[in-house]
Amino acid sequence: MTLVSSERLYSGKVINLDRDTVRFPNQSTGQLEMIRHPGASAVVPFIDEPRAPDPRIYLIRQFRHAADSFIWEIPAGRLDPGETAATCAQRELEEEIGMTADVLARLTTIYTTPGFTDEKIHLFMAHELKKGTHRRESDEFMEVQTRRWSEAMNMIRNGEIVDAKTLIALMFIQGFRR
Repeated sequence: MTLVSSERLYSGKVINLDRDTVRFPNQSTGQLEMIRHPGASAVVPFIDEPRAPDPRIYLIRQFRHAADSFIWEIPAGRLDPGETAATCAQRELEEEIGMTADVLARLTTIYTTPGFTDEKIHLFMAHELKKGTHRRESDEFMEVQTRRWSEAMNMIRNGEIVDAKTLIALMFIQGFRR
């Protein structure tokens, strides 16, 4: 697919909306609406050594308007202009749960919904945590809770964790790091 042209329809605080004209592989053209997002980072914060038998992690319970419900998540947030994914992960860790990490390890990078957005989230795990300072944004209302790894896996199994970035990060660790 080749981009022929792009028209900005909306510019917002978090996203932009473009109408792209593209050339498909069969040489026909069509229009696609694309949400442009600067990207984000998310981090699984381990209180204990990640390879311990049943380590503890921090999870956030936060009301999300789009889901009209409380959602279990890992700390995450949007990349600032010029910010690296790792710096963003460290910043969000401190802002949302009040901790910093001596060890931050990259897991993977995912596209959230590539059918209509270019948003990528960089996933990390962190351990050797130290007390930092909460600096939540004015629209962030969340509870930070501790869960054992086995509890988090049960929360996935029982459908309590439904946030995609959180599911992928936790299952990535379960499959490849534990």
